[in-house]
Amino acid sequence: MMSEYLRKGFLLGLGAAVSGKEKFEQKVKELVEKNELTQEQAKTVLDNFIEKGSSKKGEWDERSKEKKKVLAKESGLATADEMDELRARVLVLEEKLGVSSKDEGIEEEIVED
Repeated sequence: MMSEYLRKGFLLGLGAAVSGKEKFEQKVKELVEKNELTQEQAKTVLDNFIEKGSSKKGEWDERSKEKKKVLAKESGLATADEMDELRARVLVLEEKLGVSSKDEGIEEEIVED
């Protein structure tokens, strides 16, 4: 349910971004046609616009990743980092006990679930 809202929100934002980019490009083209901007200035303006959009996408991706972590934590799910930490701790304990979950087939059962 939540992922569907995120997907719809993403698609809405993407649609707005594409529409905004097209309108922006049209406006820059009009400024060039009116000789208010040179071709070189127009290229610089468009490059800056694209660069800013890319950096915002990176920010959005990071915020989305953080939100997913919060939702996973609230749901009681372990993150990949937490699972890696637990695996490392199990290995240390197995070494201390002189046993291995691989030898006993325990790991395969966990992976299959």
